[in-house]
Amino acid sequence: MTVVIATRLRDDRLDYLTSLHTSLTRQSVPWQAVITLDGADPARLPAPLAADPRVRVLPLPRPVGAACARNFALNQVRTPYVNWADDDDEFTDDAMAARLSVLESTGVGWCAGWSQDLHPDGSTRLWRCPTPPGRHEAGDVWTYWKRPEDTIPIGPTTILARTDLVRAAPMGGLVQGEDFMAAIGITSLAPGILLPRPVYRYRKHPGQMTAQHGFDRLEPAAREHAWRYGRSLRAVVRRDVVTGG
Repeated sequence: MTVVIATRLRDDRLDYLTSLHTSLTRQSVPWQAVITLDGADPARLPAPLAADPRVRVLPLPRPVGAACARNFALNQVRTPYVNWADDDDEFTDDAMAARLSVLESTGVGWCAGWSQDLHPDGSTRLWRCPTPPGRHEAGDVWTYWKRPEDTIPIGPTTILARTDLVRAAPMGGLVQGEDFMAAIGITSLAPGILLPRPVYRYRKHPGQMTAQHGFDRLEPAAREHAWRYGRSLRAVVRRDVVTGG
């Protein structure tokens, strides 16, 4: 499996990126990572990542934004499964093994889990997404997102999915909320399973995306776009299933 990461190697995130890498080294199954440097100097990549042969680095000549950077990284993925991650978060120790086992034993297209908010003092708080644990048919996850302003139905970075599904549901052309698009796309195109266990830790800190200037002003439009995309995609997929198209 491959973990896709986009980063601008900001000073306040370098230690977090190293922690993300450390969490990958604790996984019990083989993994690779593709790190897109979104206009950042490759010389600033933390030494543990630069020295790890499992990590491939894709430098971009200028910043293009997280959505585009992650899509470029997909061109470098050569494994059957892929998971994207933010450069300031980390995985739980059994995240990869638990989800990979489900994917290989059931043949579903994706497997996800719960996440934990990771606070500056090291404490965690469990976040259970609105979608209930268990198997969900294609398009069902979106139904747990009743209105754009409601809590998203599933944690995007908790999803380990078939690479072909991720390619078919790339990050939308949004400056934020782009991962909503991918999560809704993947879960609308194939059945999957949500595990009732945390697989990802979402770091809370002053420099996170949700704390950036203008985030609140853009968020309603990003959510509405992703929500409408999910509604339309689900309708099209279900119509094709009924008609045999």
